[in-house]
Amino acid sequence: MTYQEKLQRVQDEVNYVIRGKQDVVCRVLAAMVGGGHILMEDIPGVGKTTLATTFARVLSLKYHRVQFTPDVLPSDILGFSMYNRKTEEFHFREGSVFCNLFLADELNRTSPKTQSALLEVMEERQASVEGETRKLPEPFIVIATQNPIGSSGTQMLPESQLDRFMVSLSMGYPAHGDAVALLRGEVWKQAETLEPVITLDELREMCQAAEKIFVHDAIYEYIVSLVEATRTHELFAMGASPRACIALLRMARAMALLAGRDFVTVQDVQVVLLDVLRHRVKLGARARAEGKNMRACIQELFQTVKSPRC
Repeated sequence: MTYQEKLQRVQDEVNYVIRGKQDVVCRVLAAMVGGGHILMEDIPGVGKTTLATTFARVLSLKYHRVQFTPDVLPSDILGFSMYNRKTEEFHFREGSVFCNLFLADELNRTSPKTQSALLEVMEERQASVEGETRKLPEPFIVIATQNPIGSSGTQMLPESQLDRFMVSLSMGYPAHGDAVALLRGEVWKQAETLEPVITLDELREMCQAAEKIFVHDAIYEYIVSLVEATRTHELFAMGASPRACIALLRMARAMALLAGRDFVTVQDVQVVLLDVLRHRVKLGARARAEGKNMRACIQELFQTVKSPRC
């Protein structure tokens, strides 16, 4: 069975539970294959947690979830040493991040100190506790959810943390027919019946295969030009960092792998550009004055950067 066929089976199983969100499911899977983290901003109750647990089951991932509140401490996330009176020694107890898939639920409801505990683990895949650095399992993926800014008890995530997420996605409300199907099928019961589709070793193999997807020099130039344009275009008050270039490249390679190709096309880059940039850039005064949203501004950005013919 080819990588494309295996990845399609994964999508089919997840889509069986998460109805009507095929596009979101595809991008989440691409981010996982690309070795990145996913930020999901939406109102409560649209299926973000169910999406994460479903992927954990289908991909054979060790899964931990933390419901973030103002009283969650960094030690709850990273771990701590506890004194054993029988051995008269300190033993380290692993925190919640020691897993393959970590769901940080409502991340923007906790304190900045606890939020910052995730910075190292997201970037370096390691946790430094009490002067000792411990590696996290491979792969390590964070799916973080945040309530819309302005909701009760929330605060904005810092740019340094937002930049560590490969993509930012939104589930949105289900269509009427999909909502009816959810009621008939009782989605939580369906999720409990799912069996793993691929093993952890197969997922690691796919991640390595995605890194070897061929990218033409013109595509490299195009990716950098798109990100650089966010720093000079008058619609944006803050442009994207070089980390956005890396995220765009990895997402494009993963999309090519999902499509069964061994090379990246311009369309692979363009289809994920909004997901990669929306949480990394800020709209300027002109965009707000003209009433343009992020999608419209990214579409206008396409027109300023010439796409290669390859």
